[in-house]
Amino acid sequence: MQSTNAAVAADPDQFLTFFIAGEEYGIDILNVQEIKGWSGVTRIPNSEDYVLGVINLRGTVVPIVDMRRRFNLEATRFGPTTVVVVVKVSGQGGDRRVGLVVDAVSEVYQLGEQAIQAAPELATGPRADFVRGLATVENKMIILLDVDRLVTFDVAAVAAQPESVH
Repeated sequence: MQSTNAAVAADPDQFLTFFIAGEEYGIDILNVQEIKGWSGVTRIPNSEDYVLGVINLRGTVVPIVDMRRRFNLEATRFGPTTVVVVVKVSGQGGDRRVGLVVDAVSEVYQLGEQAIQAAPELATGPRADFVRGLATVENKMIILLDVDRLVTFDVAAVAAQPESVH
């Protein structure tokens, strides 16, 4: 008979993976609300440069973040594989939805706690703050992101601004 602690440790989490500039990243699938094709946004003045604007998603204003800009990577034209991954982020103000523009969606992987390694110490700075860990799957490295840290509530607060834009 298996102990309760062993059963919990053996229960893997699922991660949705996607590509940004040739690197594969993953986020906990429980944060993913939906995946939709790229379409235009309504730009919001004076927002962070990586916030492309907002969309109306079934009555909810959702800020859209360009992940290439967020990671200070080279910009590229959006193509047929470019998608918006709508995620739920949690913070002091409650849960909010934010769209993440990525180059392409890849796979869903099940990863147990033992498969996730801590990010190396040399990874410091703002980009490393939201790296949850690293995992090797099928001979490739996947960078696992902490969505709540990745998307600050400064970004999510953009959802409240459209009322003041004319």
